[in-house]
Amino acid sequence: MKETWRYLAGIAGSSGYGSNSTAEHVIQDSACLVPPHLTAIVTGATSGIGVETARALGRKGVRIVIPARDLKKAAEVKERIQKESPNAEIIIFETDMSSFVSVKRFCSAFLDLRLPLNILINNAGIYSHKLEFSEDKIEMTFATNYLGHYLMTELLLEKMIETAEQTGIQGRIINLSSVIHSWVKRDAFCFKKMLNPKNYDGTRAYAQSKLANILHVKEIARQLKARNARVTINAVHPGIVKTGILRASYKGFITGS
Repeated sequence: MKETWRYLAGIAGSSGYGSNSTAEHVIQDSACLVPPHLTAIVTGATSGIGVETARALGRKGVRIVIPARDLKKAAEVKERIQKESPNAEIIIFETDMSSFVSVKRFCSAFLDLRLPLNILINNAGIYSHKLEFSEDKIEMTFATNYLGHYLMTELLLEKMIETAEQTGIQGRIINLSSVIHSWVKRDAFCFKKMLNPKNYDGTRAYAQSKLANILHVKEIARQLKARNARVTINAVHPGIVKTGILRASYKGFITGS
């Protein structure tokens, strides 16, 4: 609860940033830290944190690749970024993160461009009040928030390692997680209980997907270290951010729906 009030009050944490910090504050402070000619993939870049991440990177001259389910929204984000940063290069692909076929198609198309890949930000996420399934017959929240990003990371990891070796610039993978992952107890990570619409708990489903994001980071970090690869992976809790997902998840928690 103490940390929650710190977020709400905008008090800076150990990073030097708080909930009142903006993308401009961060990019101003890191003015000399971003090398030129980087390429970043940002999922979920058509709303919320994803938009601001893409906008900040675009202002730093980073080439932005946006896999997006809604091409109209992606085009609007591209227009907005290029209005602020006319030289920003934005590449859009139609991609559904809940679909294995769609994620594979995106990765294949991206690799065909033969671009470097320095940054992968696994940010896209959903929250659902009711039980839904992806086209692969997997609970939708887990399919979107975790499995789609797991597959994308697996398919692009070698390209990131190769890019880091060729350029000498350390690659970065970021999984957007949430402190809500801690709501899942060791003996409660269970899908079986959620597959009945009467028992479905959207908040639990969201929390489980975010815990999976963290476990994914731990395993990939172990693999990268064993290979001495110049790529790091981290899980990031962005703090309390006023997005549609936050409102939906906390409403579900409060109402028990």
